[in-house]
Amino acid sequence: MSLYAAYAGNLDARLMARRAPHSPLRATGWLNDWRLTFGGEQLGWEGALATIVEGPLDQVFVGLYDIAPMDEESLDRWEGVGLGIYRRVRVRVHTLDGEKQAWTYVLNDYEGGLPSARYLGEVADAVESAGAPHDYVMELRKRPC
Repeated sequence: MSLYAAYAGNLDARLMARRAPHSPLRATGWLNDWRLTFGGEQLGWEGALATIVEGPLDQVFVGLYDIAPMDEESLDRWEGVGLGIYRRVRVRVHTLDGEKQAWTYVLNDYEGGLPSARYLGEVADAVESAGAPHDYVMELRKRPC
């Protein structure tokens, strides 16, 4: 199994159960020196898509999943890896049990553009349900859309 750091909408446990049914949530943690942003407005069906970019002193809340080999291809398809929409990158996740190496998806497009209000709401709901701190969730809910 390999570790996957899920952020934004992929923190929704119901969605992850459909996308990767054989892959349990292991922990939550933070990607230090990364920030959650949006980009690829022309690619999304309702505006810009969630992604992460390197950002000194920033943090992104993530869920860390043990991904079964049979679920990796499903996640890649869902994220549009074969279409060039997202790509996998290696990241270091800081958890209560120490630092773990994982992979995550990063958008293959420029940062910029606004998400739809509905999409931003779904992202914030997923982050909140995964246990992110209240102030992190509130900052996300206040973002422009």
